Amino acid sequence: MKGLEGKIALVTGGSSGMGRTTALAFAREGAKVVIADVQVEGGEETVQTIDDTGGEAIFFKTDVSRRDEVEALINRVVETYGRLDCAFNNAGIEETSLLPTAESTEENWDRVIGTNLKGVWLCMKYELAQMVKQGSGAIVNTASVGGLVGFEGIGAYVASKHGVIGLTKTAALEYATAGIRVNAVCPGVIRTPMLADAEALLAPLEPMGRIGLPEEIAEAVVWLCSDAASFVTGHPMVVDGGILAQGWRWLWQ
Repeated sequence: MKGLEGKIALVTGGSSGMGRTTALAFAREGAKVVIADVQVEGGEETVQTIDDTGGEAIFFKTDVSRRDEVEALINRVVETYGRLDCAFNNAGIEETSLLPTAESTEENWDRVIGTNLKGVWLCMKYELAQMVKQGSGAIVNTASVGGLVGFEGIGAYVASKHGVIGLTKTAALEYATAGIRVNAVCPGVIRTPMLADAEALLAPLEPMGRIGLPEEIAEAVVWLCSDAASFVTGHPMVVDGGILAQGWRWLWQ
């Protein structure tokens, strides 16, 4: 049995990492997948991988920080498939340097907030409008353990992820009786190309002795979008191998 058979699922930031693995997981569960990203080559590679495994996927180049592009994306999804059942608002960026708040730049703030927080808000704005028309839908936003605690030197990123969690909870309440569920996933340290060089340093911080896999985030997202999570909304699901359960102990190791 495929838990999302016939569903239409959108993944932003689907060209690599957690976005790509979640898109593959959606397809495995029977969903038709729409990939959105600014990275065209990677997005098309994700589509090809899904096609090669017998699934169905399409790609639309989209900058989630731009209202016109997000609106056009949702319109294209509906024009193509007639509806939108699941959305994984995953597109996001990291800080380019570690700087204390007083030394960080306005340009950095606008860049990170524009993608990580405004981008999620814009996606939800148009996704929710369509899901209200349908009377159903499930949204999962990518937050972070950095949305639950502070981390020195990445103030814009932490602020953006705290904002994603607050926005998730608010939308969940607003649409709880409309047949729409809105949740967030809060990854810990996950194996991505960006962290490849730091894996040996970061792994000892994890109680499990390893960092997480993108597939482990994908499984959480798929579950949150499925009927198995029908009574779950407004929840920031932590998938971090227990790193936050340690409190502050891990910072002093």
